[in-house]
Amino acid sequence: MKRILITLSLLLFTVVLVNAQLLYRVSGNGIEKCSYIVGTYHLAPASFADSIPGAKSALEEVEQVCGEVDMVDMASPEGQAKVIQAMMLPEGKSLSELFSTDELAKLNAFMMNVLGADLSNPMIAAQMGKMTPMAIQNQLQLLQYMKMVPNFNPAALIDSHFQQEAMKMGKSVMGFETLDFQISVLYKGATLQRQKELLVCMLDNQEYNMMLMKELTRAYFTQDMAAILGVVEEKLGNGCDTTPEEDEALVYGRNADWVEKIPSIVSDKSTLFVVGAAHLPGERGVIKLLEAKGYRVEAVN
Repeated sequence: MKRILITLSLLLFTVVLVNAQLLYRVSGNGIEKCSYIVGTYHLAPASFADSIPGAKSALEEVEQVCGEVDMVDMASPEGQAKVIQAMMLPEGKSLSELFSTDELAKLNAFMMNVLGADLSNPMIAAQMGKMTPMAIQNQLQLLQYMKMVPNFNPAALIDSHFQQEAMKMGKSVMGFETLDFQISVLYKGATLQRQKELLVCMLDNQEYNMMLMKELTRAYFTQDMAAILGVVEEKLGNGCDTTPEEDEALVYGRNADWVEKIPSIVSDKSTLFVVGAAHLPGERGVIKLLEAKGYRVEAVN
């Protein structure tokens, strides 16, 4: 019995080690220098980069960094103006046209819980009252996270960290996607009616969504890739789930597009790719797609 317990413990430890992984080395397929891929959680602090084994060495080794988007473009005044514009309802539209009285009451209750104010506050109404449902949902999820993580600093996040450190080292920085493309996917990819439906789903399933947020946060900070995939694939089995078309636009289609771009990027310069960790695992994840192209993708421990 003791031997069986020891064997099971070793097996469990091995599984944890395999899953506890955020950094991967890309080699083979004719490229001269190794490149790397690191998975991020867009709300993770910049300081967490030091907890990813090998990440600092990989950054020092490569010649450039490639993120989902060039963060300099996003942070520029022009970029910020584009994002803000995309978050706003069309001229003449209002939330009262999209939401019923009961739905607005649910929204106000949620806002009061995470913000301490709701749309009855003139200042809140002037700001969030003009946002699209998608933008409101993103803001409320961010406020939820900030309430859950009191020391959260939106000015020092992990995606920006890798690009900023690369620039300090004199390395070039680029993005897989343009800011305009990201805006089209993240803010304009669904009709206002569908955006409203998804926001109401969040309001109606608060405990469930909080559980998913906590589990995703735990999975990322323990570097548990299997658990990250589990959260991404979690479904309620109703209209609150993302549709296959939405999954294609938000995740799988982008994965495939990035993998099509990677060969020319790595043949030019060794690169550290910095993308959301949820894009890496699974049969249609970046890792499997790269392996299908003939690259060797190895966990860096």
